[in-house]
Order: sequence, then C-alpha cells, then structure tokens
Amino acid sequence: MTIDTHMKISHAKSIGLVLSGGGIRGMAHIGLIKAMQEHGVEAQMVAGTSVGALVGALYANGNKVEEMLQFFKDTPLFQYSFFAIGKPGFIDTERYFGIFKRHFPKDTFEGLRKPLFVVATDLLKGEERVFTSGELIKPLLASAALTPVFSPVEIEGSLFADGGIMNNFPKEYLDGQTDYIIGSNVSIAGEVQKKDLKNSLQLAGRVTSLMIYASNHGKLRECDLYMEPKELEKIGVLDKKGIENAFTIGYEHGSRILEIALS
Repeated sequence: MTIDTHMKISHAKSIGLVLSGGGIRGMAHIGLIKAMQEHGVEAQMVAGTSVGALVGALYANGNKVEEMLQFFKDTPLFQYSFFAIGKPGFIDTERYFGIFKRHFPKDTFEGLRKPLFVVATDLLKGEERVFTSGELIKPLLASAALTPVFSPVEIEGSLFADGGIMNNFPKEYLDGQTDYIIGSNVSIAGEVQKKDLKNSLQLAGRVTSLMIYASNHGKLRECDLYMEPKELEKIGVLDKKGIENAFTIGYEHGSRILEIALS
C-alpha cells in the first residue's frame, strides 16, 4: 500500500482504477470496489487486463457488486461442451460469447457508463493492443483467454490472447487521464519452497509468475493508492471455490487502505 503525499483522494477531481489479471484472485478487485463504494469513492475510468478487464467492464457497466460476483460464479470454467475442436487451447473461448451477451447486450464500449481500456495480446504481431471503442465482448474474451487453457480469439483477422502476456497492469493508459490512480494487483509471486518446484510445469508456472510480477511491481508503486494482498497466493488462479475468499480479502484490504487515505 502507498499513499501519494502530494494529493489526498478527497481532493481528486477524477479517479482512475487499474485492475490486474490473476484469474479467480481477481475477485479481490470486486472486494476493493465494494470498499470504494462504502467510502464514497468512485472511479471515472478503468483500465484492466484479463480478469481485471472483466471486472472493470462490469464496474463500468454499472453492475452491482453482488451481480459482479454472480457473473463469475455462474460462468463455467471447464464445461465439456466448451472444449476446443480444431483450435489451439483446451477450451473454446468464443463459446462464452452468449454468456457475455446477456450481461453486455449492447456489446459496445460506448454502451458502458465509464471509459474502459482493455488490453489483449496480438499473437501474430507479437504486441499488446488496447481496446477502447467499438465491439466490447470479443476484446474482453481475448484479454481473459489465458494460454494454453483457452483458445485465442479472432479479431480483425488476427489472433488475440491474454493481455497479461504483454501487460498485466495497464496503468499507462490512465496516466494523464485522471489526477488520482488506484491500483489493484492480484498476481502475487511470494516465496515458495523447493517442494513447490518438482516438475517442469511448476517451474514454468513459477518463472511466468515472477516475470509478470516484476513487470507489474514498478507501475503498481507509481499509483497514488494501491493494494496487493499477499494472502491471495493461497488461492488457485482457476479455483472457483476461492471466489468468496478472494472477494473478502480484497474487501478487507481495500477498506483498510481507503480508511488511511481518507483520514
């Protein structure tokens, strides 16, 4: 947690909210949003990657906290009928389109109540891309298409996947747009034991999480206020049983940092 000494949150004319990727741990973002609402703090624009983009879209859409949580509880992660056939990845990401359409019937960024910046990775060009206008659902699906579990999403003739590959904490898209930035990072990479690195999969996962954490950390500390709950590391990235726990952790941490920021 950090608080900028040059400006208090109560003096801010506009607030930006940056939400990282991190799978189920991203329910902590919703906990932070609940704490913000209880403290009378509202962001005017949002930037997010992966689950952060999904939570950000629901927030920008004006959904209630309970509706946000229910969205993730109701959305299946591994469903037999969603298995990919003839596509890379185990799950066909585009099979989720109908589920998302029920929550975002207008399917446009312009249909949201707040500006939203969604980051995805263009696999063919090897670069990140930020989506801010036009079609909404496909960029959201692409941003959250965690490889190799979920298949890439085709947009404008290219293939897009998880935004966290290139930019898991897209703060730069709010720099200069607002005068106060709140950041929430749920991609935690704490200390592990030798027993946690017994095979190639564990080793690859550890290296990936360290790379993502290193790229996040500097930008996170540049925020006027941020949270990074270490307790989230005990929750599996794709473990839906951790939804309520991650939400509670985010709410408790969010309440604490906001109480200090507003004191």
